[in-house]
Amino acid sequence: MDILRVSDLRIGFTVHGLARDVVKGVSLRVPAGKTVALVGESGSGKSVISQAIMGLLPRAGSITGGEILFRDPLAPDSVTDIAALPREGPGIRALRGGRIGMIFQEPMSSLSPVHTIGNQIEEALLLHRPMPKAQARELIEAMLQRVGFKQPKRAFGLYPFELSGGLRQRAMLAMALICQPALLIADEPTTALDVTIQAQVLDLMRDLQAEMGMAILLITHDLGVVANMADEVVVIFHGEIMERGPVEDIFRRPRHPYLKALLKASPHFDMQEGERLVALREARPRPPAAARPLSAPAAEAAPLLGVRHLHKTYSTGSRGFFGKGSLSTVKAVNDVSFDIRRGECLGLVGESGCGKTTVSKIIMRAVTADSGSVIFDDGRERIDVLGLEGEALRAFRPRVQMIFQDPVSSLSPRMTVKSILREPLVIHARGEAPEQAERVRALMQDVGLDSRFLNRYPHSFSGGQRQRIGIARALALDPELIICDEPVSALDVSVQAQILNLLKDLQAERGLTFLFISHNLAVVNYMADRIAVMANGRIVELAPRHALFNRPVHPYTKALLRSVPFADLDRKLDFKLAAPGGASDDSGWNSAFRTGPDDGELTHLSLGEGHYVLARPNADMKELAP
Repeated sequence: MDILRVSDLRIGFTVHGLARDVVKGVSLRVPAGKTVALVGESGSGKSVISQAIMGLLPRAGSITGGEILFRDPLAPDSVTDIAALPREGPGIRALRGGRIGMIFQEPMSSLSPVHTIGNQIEEALLLHRPMPKAQARELIEAMLQRVGFKQPKRAFGLYPFELSGGLRQRAMLAMALICQPALLIADEPTTALDVTIQAQVLDLMRDLQAEMGMAILLITHDLGVVANMADEVVVIFHGEIMERGPVEDIFRRPRHPYLKALLKASPHFDMQEGERLVALREARPRPPAAARPLSAPAAEAAPLLGVRHLHKTYSTGSRGFFGKGSLSTVKAVNDVSFDIRRGECLGLVGESGCGKTTVSKIIMRAVTADSGSVIFDDGRERIDVLGLEGEALRAFRPRVQMIFQDPVSSLSPRMTVKSILREPLVIHARGEAPEQAERVRALMQDVGLDSRFLNRYPHSFSGGQRQRIGIARALALDPELIICDEPVSALDVSVQAQILNLLKDLQAERGLTFLFISHNLAVVNYMADRIAVMANGRIVELAPRHALFNRPVHPYTKALLRSVPFADLDRKLDFKLAAPGGASDDSGWNSAFRTGPDDGELTHLSLGEGHYVLARPNADMKELAP
C-alpha cells in the first residue's frame, strides 16, 4: 500500500507579477514502511514538494495541477487529496504534525528560542491528541529518552540554545514523532551535523521506523546517506524527475547523464593521485593563468607557520550581582602544536566543539590565546604573530586571510561585489582607484565569475557564486596562507566540486598554503597533503593523508572513518559500530590513549614517516598497531 502518491504535480510561483513553474509534472510514491529518497541540487524543487505535501507553501506559491494523495493506514479506505484542501483549513491542520510529521534542515531556526524543548513538543502533542498535562509529560519524556536524551526529565526544561546540534536535531525528531505519524518527511536532516552525530541520527530514524512502521520521504543531496537509508530513489533536476527506481538500480545501473554526473561529483576515498572531481557543469572558464615560478622549499626549510603549545580556556556559568556565582572552565584548546609547510594543505578535522575554529581564530588574532606561540616564517624574517600589536599587526594581516563557512553571513548585504572586493585594497592602501578597479576585475576572472556582475549585491548570486566571491576577497591582498573554515559544508556536491577544484588550481598557480578545516573526511582526503585530527581540544593524530586513511591508529580517528557513509552499496555503514557515545567519548578508548593516575601525561609518539599519535609514553607498541 502506498502511504503517499504524488501524480503530475505542478507548482508555480508568482514574483513581481511574473509566473514561473518550479515543479513541472512530478510523480512519485512512498510505500508503507519504506524510505524513499528525493535527490537533487539546491533549487531543483525538492523542498517545495515537501512544503506542498505539508500544506506549507509560501504565499507566492500555489499548486497549479496534479494530485497529492495521502492514504492513512488507520483509515485505509479513505484517501485525502492534499492538493485540493483549503490552504489553512481544518483538513490540512489535522494532517500536518499529526499524521504527517516533518524534520527541517536547520533545527536552530525551526525551534522557538523562547520556549523549552518540552513545551514545544507538548504543544504539538496536545494540538492533535488532547490529554491531561501529566500524561502528556510522561509521553514526552518517554519519547525524549527514545530519541537519545540521557536525562529526559532535565531535557524537558532545556532551551534549544542549551543543546548541541545533534541534540537539537533529536528534539526536532521527538516533536515530529510524538503523534506517531504515518509519514515522516525529513528535509536534509543531517546536512549540518558531524559524521558521527549524523550516523547516530540516521540509526535512530531507522530504529524508530522499524518500531512504528512509518514511511519516510528523505530529501537530501548526500548520496552516501541515500545508499545507506533508501529503498527507492527519485532523482530530480529543475523541477522534473530525471530517473527513479530501487536503490540497487540507481547505484549499480545509473542511466540518466545527470545521475551519472552526480555520482562522479562527490569526493570519495578511492580517488587516485591527481584525479579531479567532475563538476556537473563547469563554472565560467577561467583564463589560463601563467603559473608563478615556484621554487620548491628545501627539505630543511623552516615551516611557513609553526604553532606551539597553544592553550585557550573559556569560563561558562553565571556570576551574581556581587561577583558570586558558579563558574566552570572549558579547555577549548589544550596544548596544540603543528607546522604548515610552504605550498602544502594541512587538513584539520574533528567533531563540532573540538576546538578547530578556535585554533584558526587564534592564528588570525581574532581570539587571544592563554599561552603558546605562533611563528610565521617567510624565509626572510620570523614573526611572532601573537606578540604583534598596533601598526605591526595591521601590516601583517594581509599575509594570512580566511575563507568562511557561510558565504551569506560573511558578505555584507549592503555592499556591491565591487565594493566588497575593493574594501581590503582601500584599507591597506594598495594602489590608486584605477589600479584597484583593475585588480577587482582580475580577481573576478581568477575565480571564474563574469566582471559584468560587479555591481550586483550578494543576494542575487547562488551559494556557490557567493563562496567564489568570498575566495576572491581572501585573494585580494595576495596572502601567503589562507585558512579555509568549512568552505564547502553548506554547498551541494556539484557546486562543492567546482569550489574544491578552484582552490586546488589557485594553490598550484599561486603557490598558496592552506589550513583546511572540515568535518567532512572525504573532502579533506581530496584537498590535504597531511591531516591533523582533533578531539577535546587536542591533536590526537597527525599523519600524511595516505597513512591516516590506510593505517589509522587512534580510536577517535577510527570512529570518524567508520561513520562516513559511502555512496556504494557494497560498503554499507554499520550504524551500531559508528560511535555509540560520540567519537570524542574517551570511556571506550583503549587504555593506551587515556591517562591513568600513574601513567603521566599523554605525549605525541612517532610511528615513523611523519605519523604521530597522542598516547601514553609507556604504551606497548602492540596497543598502537593500526
